[in-house]
Amino acid sequence: MTKKIKLGLLCMSLFPLGLTSIYAQEAPKPAKSFSRTDTLRGSLMPERTWWDVQRYEIGLKPDYKSKTIQGSNKIVYKVVQSNDGQTRMQIDMMDPLVIDSAVYDDGRSLKFAKEGSVWYVTVPKQEIKEQHSVHIYYHGKVHEAIRPPWDGGFIFAKDAEGRPWMTVACQGLGASVWYPNKDHQSDEPDKGASLTMTVPDSLVAVGNGRLVFKKDNKDGTTTYQYNVVKQISNYCIIPYIGKYVNFKESYAGEKGPLDVNYWVLDYNEAKAKTYMPDQVHKMFKALEHWFGPYPFYEDGYQLIDASHTGMEHQSAVSYGNQYKFGYLGRDPSGAGWGLKWDFIIIHESGHEWFGNNITTNDLADMWVHEGFTNYSETLFTDYHFGEQAGNEYNYGIRKGIRNDKPIIANYGVNDMGSGDMYPKGGNLLHSIRHSMNDDALFRSILRGLNKTFYHQTVTSAQVEEYISKQAKYNYAKVFDQYLRTTDIPTLEFYIEKGKLNYRWVGAVEGFNLPLVLKKESVSTLRVVPTGYWQQLPLKKGQDSMLTTDAIEKMYYIKAVKSK
Repeated sequence: MTKKIKLGLLCMSLFPLGLTSIYAQEAPKPAKSFSRTDTLRGSLMPERTWWDVQRYEIGLKPDYKSKTIQGSNKIVYKVVQSNDGQTRMQIDMMDPLVIDSAVYDDGRSLKFAKEGSVWYVTVPKQEIKEQHSVHIYYHGKVHEAIRPPWDGGFIFAKDAEGRPWMTVACQGLGASVWYPNKDHQSDEPDKGASLTMTVPDSLVAVGNGRLVFKKDNKDGTTTYQYNVVKQISNYCIIPYIGKYVNFKESYAGEKGPLDVNYWVLDYNEAKAKTYMPDQVHKMFKALEHWFGPYPFYEDGYQLIDASHTGMEHQSAVSYGNQYKFGYLGRDPSGAGWGLKWDFIIIHESGHEWFGNNITTNDLADMWVHEGFTNYSETLFTDYHFGEQAGNEYNYGIRKGIRNDKPIIANYGVNDMGSGDMYPKGGNLLHSIRHSMNDDALFRSILRGLNKTFYHQTVTSAQVEEYISKQAKYNYAKVFDQYLRTTDIPTLEFYIEKGKLNYRWVGAVEGFNLPLVLKKESVSTLRVVPTGYWQQLPLKKGQDSMLTTDAIEKMYYIKAVKSK
């Protein structure tokens, strides 16, 4: 919760994971109106703020045929504010699931009442710093995802041989679609979580982190328990149940040996062994270089076959890209570079740094997850294929930007901004990188973000301020332009008598994105346009860099030569 904020949804895959053609086809939506349900889901009400989640201990027994589940969650929490006069806890769990009972840590039964998807559990008076638990038992016909991962819920699928294959995708919709919890991104369980799954003994269950035990129940079922020791977002705690086989390795990472497990359907094992490790190794090489050490060495890394395209479930990344380069064999950039690597492995793993290590307090700031992770695709391309390849990839994905509404949405109502948070967020970061003209500095900022906000929940404002502070340049108006408006600034310029004349048009007041242009054997040109005409004498050959095409490929702006 808010105590984790350092003072100073999805992949997310609700949007089509880099498929810019789909971005372009979506029509702008009318302005939203918000209900009390939205407020209860998205706000930190008194019934949420007095207690801080320490740990979740989740139990799950799904029934494939009836599409029902039985479950429990022992919520361990610490009292962080006096609850004098406040004896209610807000627990979130969606219809049609129902709570059967709630048990306090001393064994007494607790009363509870329901309002929409909120369950208010009445607890005894408690003192600050005390630690207690509420164990909730529940059951019901769970909401089923229709088009996962973009439509969230429990997934009852069949594999290619017609066998049961179950999992969940719930970012944005919320983990309360399948288990009771405090369903707000700002409060991650400080001491991790366990997931205990009882499934038919013909199937295998996999969860986040490491296997604690496997038990044959001698009744046709087997119980598996997985555990993570690090903080984890509610929506990242996910069961995977199917005909899985496992192979594993130790990857020599930046922090030392990293346990890597691959869980694939039995008929995919042979091709997975020749395909997955190569892409995973290349992912770690590039992203540890740019972002710093993988943030969850303690819990390991798993890549798991899934019936949907993919999601960034922490330490248990889901994979459904059909063992094809690109996104299902297509290049989101159209430049060719996106067909040289597996989009899902790179993108969803990139979320381990931005989304899982650094998590936003409010869904409204989801660009921090998606914009930076979209940019991880450019950085991966840059690392393995060169700077020009990265530039071309980044420019190519720009065609999917719609500018239909701002990237940052309404706070406190579980609202999410435009799908532009993916390609526009990535292009914003690419523009800032070029404006710095110092890749060592830019890399240190990306690594510094992951170190400074290590395993924390944050706001967009904190991230913006950190970048400006480390760059020693105030990018506040640049962030305002791209995150909070739909207008793209226009550079108006012309050359007359050996001098460059230039200004911004259609930009927010104070917009100050520096433009740096480079060309071999020509002096680097740096200008900081304003809303007023400025003039700069050009050195020999610099005029050759001042083409609209060259400028626009470096920066997400419009460039217009006015004379």
